[in-house]
Amino acid sequence: MHWMPLTGRCEPLSLARDRVRTVLAGVVLSVDDAVLVVSELVGNAVRHTTAGPDCLTIEIDGDQVIVAVHDPEPDDGRVHLSETAADPLAESGRGLWLVQTLARRWYVETTAVGKAVVAVLPRGETAVSRAAGS
Repeated sequence: MHWMPLTGRCEPLSLARDRVRTVLAGVVLSVDDAVLVVSELVGNAVRHTTAGPDCLTIEIDGDQVIVAVHDPEPDDGRVHLSETAADPLAESGRGLWLVQTLARRWYVETTAVGKAVVAVLPRGETAVSRAAGS
């Protein structure tokens, strides 16, 4: 398990991306997918929570990678796919749609101090290779 504090960081998005690249380099084929997923999760925490993201966790577990962005706000049901998620002309609202597309699954988990938005990614393939195989 890799843990990185994000509270009070000036550039949490860039720090999170760098950590994902460092931790997953040579370990997973889908590093770019993981970087994009973490970017969306951290960006959502920056935009949609008062305090911003608290920390990032990365866990490599068998054939999957589990990334989670934690924040101190309770799960109030607001973390969901936007109705405009699949609209290519929408200016925003596609972040969780991207997460859903790239991850095996994603969910919101209540924690002792707030919530975590968690994405489970395949370790040995990219979204492009999964789509080509189906």
